[in-house]
Amino acid sequence: MACTSCSTSDGGAPKGCKNNGTCGTDSCNKLTVFDWLSNMSLPNGEEAFDCVEVRFKNGRKEFYRNTEKLTLSIGDIVATEASPGHDIGIVTLTGALVKVQMKKKGVNHKSNEILKIYRKASQKDIDIWSNARSKEEPMKVKAREIAIALKLEMKISDIEFQGDGSKATFYYTANDRIDFRQLIKEFAREFSTRIEMKQVGFRQEASRLGGIGSCGRELCCSTWLTDFRSVNTSAARYQQLSLNPQKLAGQCGKLKCCLNYELDTYMDALQGFPDFDTKLVTEKGEAVCQKQDIFKGLMWFAYTNNFANWHVLKIDQVKEIIAENREKRRVSSLEDYALEPVAEPEKDFNNAMGQESLTRFDQPKKKKRPNKKKKVLIEGKPQGEQPRQGEQQNRAPKGKRPDRPQNAAGNPNPQNPENRQKNIIRPDKNKIIPQKRNEPKK
Repeated sequence: MACTSCSTSDGGAPKGCKNNGTCGTDSCNKLTVFDWLSNMSLPNGEEAFDCVEVRFKNGRKEFYRNTEKLTLSIGDIVATEASPGHDIGIVTLTGALVKVQMKKKGVNHKSNEILKIYRKASQKDIDIWSNARSKEEPMKVKAREIAIALKLEMKISDIEFQGDGSKATFYYTANDRIDFRQLIKEFAREFSTRIEMKQVGFRQEASRLGGIGSCGRELCCSTWLTDFRSVNTSAARYQQLSLNPQKLAGQCGKLKCCLNYELDTYMDALQGFPDFDTKLVTEKGEAVCQKQDIFKGLMWFAYTNNFANWHVLKIDQVKEIIAENREKRRVSSLEDYALEPVAEPEKDFNNAMGQESLTRFDQPKKKKRPNKKKKVLIEGKPQGEQPRQGEQQNRAPKGKRPDRPQNAAGNPNPQNPENRQKNIIRPDKNKIIPQKRNEPKK
């Protein structure tokens, strides 16, 4: 969801409108129709469709008539007719596909009630529009404080300024009717502009504001879903979902719209199942259904006098028992028809994916000990070593090399003559005292 003006730079920050990845009107490409006719030219003598689709804040879209025959393309900022003054929006669709969208939304393209486009927005229009947009967030905070002070049970979800800054529309949600006559007076005194209050539903509020659902994707109502159908808890019952309101509710607080997506498939699969309220009559007593598995075609039954033990039956077996009961005959027991439980193989969760232990890095690695091989000396050389080239076989013992001069103690003299020391042996004490070269002897 980003346009060319909002695309990120090399540093990762938005370089266009600086609205964290959204353009100046918010919700880039929300509910956008792909113009697959953009590269096709009109036949000779055919005029282009005179209506265009314009998007405003939070994905609100309206249709306007291009009476001035302006050359408009997707992404152009235009000044449209409003009451009073004018509004600023962005063109999102042009050409023959606008006619298709108008027919889909039930708008007559020949009606005289369709507003018109004045002109392409100038830089002055855009500056006024941007200044008005910057006032919306602090105004929303102040408006909520005023509503709380008046003790009104309502929630101001969003504020939208008109393009010329002459009017502000307050969108709010409430469970009951609200008497906001005093509220409008407070708003007009505080904000010094024309106020219009507009109530929206909870689903419409979520579609305007957008968000991320529990599935990890953007909300369907804010991306592609346009018609909001009613969702009942029966949809969750047919799909055998747990009736937990915290899991079944969406961002709007109502039941999720996606509960209706797979409902038709479940309804088709349940047509081959007996009714859930069907009772099986046996000689041991009546049995009622406890659970169904739509994918495997299985049903679980339990006796009314013993709900602890469940018996698994296939659909064909259940229908056979029902046919026997219709003829007023009882079967002996459910055990004769129940499937034998199959012992499931034990699952090794420690190595479920064939991987190593997760704690393999917690323990320090054992150091490998080097293999110490015994060296057998043969004539002063370890076994297996060969003498270097030019080296004699019989070497002198260590410390008594004939090619180096030795001192009185039998140790070789140091190599550096500047820092070397002299070793002096006292005659009275058998001890060697190191002495510098220029130091006089004692």
